[in-house]
Amino acid sequence: MKKVSIILHQSYLEGSIKKLHELGLIQIINIQKEEQTHDQTGENVDVPPEVTVYNALEVRLTKVIEILSKAKSSPKGLKTLLRPEMPEVKTVNNRSAQEISSDVDHILQTLEKSIIEMDETIKQFKEKKAKNEELIRHVSLFKPFACDLDDLKDSALVVVTVGKTKQFEQLEKQLQPDEPIALLSKEYGTGKKKEWAVILAGHVTEKEKVDKLSREYLTVFDFKAFSGSPTDVVEQIQQEQARLDEEIQQVTQNLTTHALEHLSTLYALREEVQIEKARKEIMKNFTQTQTTYSIKGWALEKNQEAIHTVLDTTCDGYCHLSFDIPSTNPDTPPTYLETPKWATTFRTFLEMFAMPKYNEINPTIFMGIFFIVFFGFMLGDAGYGLVIMLLSLFAYVKFGKYSALVKNWGFLGIWLGVSTTIAGLLLNSFFGDFIPRFIYQDPTKPLYSITIAGIHLPLDALGDPLTILTLALVFGLIHLNLGIVLGLIQAIKQKNYKMFFTQYFSWIPLQIGGGTLIGVFILRWEVSPLMMYTAILLTIAGVLLLFKHAGPIGFFGITGYVGDWLSYARLLALGLATSGMALAFNVVGELIPALVPVVGILLLPVVLVLAHTANLGIQALGAGVHSLRLQYVEFFNRFYEGGGEEFDPFEIKRKYTRVEK
Repeated sequence: MKKVSIILHQSYLEGSIKKLHELGLIQIINIQKEEQTHDQTGENVDVPPEVTVYNALEVRLTKVIEILSKAKSSPKGLKTLLRPEMPEVKTVNNRSAQEISSDVDHILQTLEKSIIEMDETIKQFKEKKAKNEELIRHVSLFKPFACDLDDLKDSALVVVTVGKTKQFEQLEKQLQPDEPIALLSKEYGTGKKKEWAVILAGHVTEKEKVDKLSREYLTVFDFKAFSGSPTDVVEQIQQEQARLDEEIQQVTQNLTTHALEHLSTLYALREEVQIEKARKEIMKNFTQTQTTYSIKGWALEKNQEAIHTVLDTTCDGYCHLSFDIPSTNPDTPPTYLETPKWATTFRTFLEMFAMPKYNEINPTIFMGIFFIVFFGFMLGDAGYGLVIMLLSLFAYVKFGKYSALVKNWGFLGIWLGVSTTIAGLLLNSFFGDFIPRFIYQDPTKPLYSITIAGIHLPLDALGDPLTILTLALVFGLIHLNLGIVLGLIQAIKQKNYKMFFTQYFSWIPLQIGGGTLIGVFILRWEVSPLMMYTAILLTIAGVLLLFKHAGPIGFFGITGYVGDWLSYARLLALGLATSGMALAFNVVGELIPALVPVVGILLLPVVLVLAHTANLGIQALGAGVHSLRLQYVEFFNRFYEGGGEEFDPFEIKRKYTRVEK
């Protein structure tokens, strides 16, 4: 990574920005925020007034696009994820900003008003429908009264109020037997949902009291616009609802037609506007003098020559360009992660934790490989591995061409399935003991029997867990020491030789010497006196180097390392959990035909499929989570800090357009 400084004449600014934007070679930074440039001459560059115009155009285009997108029929739910609709890409000319703005104004004048009006019409119709639905519910409450709604209106001598209440008892207590007020009611619902439809009628002289009771106890309904029986009124409203549905459908169809004709063009125009806006907004990061502009940023070292060529051509040689080697302090260079395409998904795992700092080791490949290995070891069942592999392969082949997300995760799933299948075959598990129990008719018989280099396979995870624990701890040592090696490489890369010896190298003699002493005093190894003295010296040297780095707290570093190492015992624990649960399901399945004659034979495959599916889901989730934990906590703890920012060059990101060559 190099720090770029550009000084150019104002007459070449627009052409240079456009070319840099097209090629995406430089991450432009805000000069005024850089501490080392506070003493630099030059003033801030104000955001050009064109940005306000572009913002307004973008907002207007977005509103029209949102309306038409809702009207356009598109696949929903899972279909959208598995087979997303590919955007139509429009070929555009490399035209000026004035031409783009003119084109946008023209299409907005043609479409904007009518489309917004149609959208407002649909909203009004839907609001009317919602009110009608509420009205239907209210009127329906009075069907049992067998009255005409005309009778529920005020007259010269009678005042009438209709509504509903949840306080009927309290309302009833407010009425005296000798008062000229009538109360009719119908109860609905039970418990806390109980309510009453109420007709409250009284002599006109009691209007004040009727109004007061209505305010305090009733949710009042207004039926003044209707006449006829409640059943007839409901039917009338439903007919109006059907008419509104037809109106909505017709207007929506018009919007759909507009969407099919213009939506791709609108997307393309909005993208062009966004590109032009970005070119103007980036100027706020520059400084200027009376005739020149100063630009600073970051660029990859391999692109130096390309940047020279572009600016020399664009500025006719009237440009000063320099590249400086960055320092991590006070500079904070961005991080450029270069990973192969097959490791794209692993990069997602890394970004979930933290982006590496500049000049920090990129652990993506190592993390991904060990994630696959540990996942397979923890799930550890060949049957489950085949299911994962086949489903992932199907998704990769069938839907990968439509979705990069499905393609990347399908590719990872294939390898997780392969790893799990291999681990299951080595650990004697295929849907637990399904094959020995149901095919060999002998649960104690292994899947196969073979001896390679004196090692008998398959290993018996349930019968001999100590061997599997030993294997898990060996994996742990390899993983932890890979972290130490990466730390050593990183210290050399950063030229931090003190850290090389005290923080990282100290663990090498400490492990060799300490491991030998543990073997002698605990495991009863027999070693020569020379090896014994060498182990003591190595242990002392490692402890001294570690204490040199961290002081007495270094002792806790030793206990922490042992704790991290023992964490790899989860490889055994989760593997045994998978096999044990699968075996238990098979035992239950074997008992079903005896417990439930005839029907049990039909239930057996159903129970096994459901049980193993549940076990696969639960155990795969656990394997994924704990595999990541071993990367984030145990592995990264050896060398990784993170906290960097990804290299983000100033470049055009096109989705709906491509420039005609």
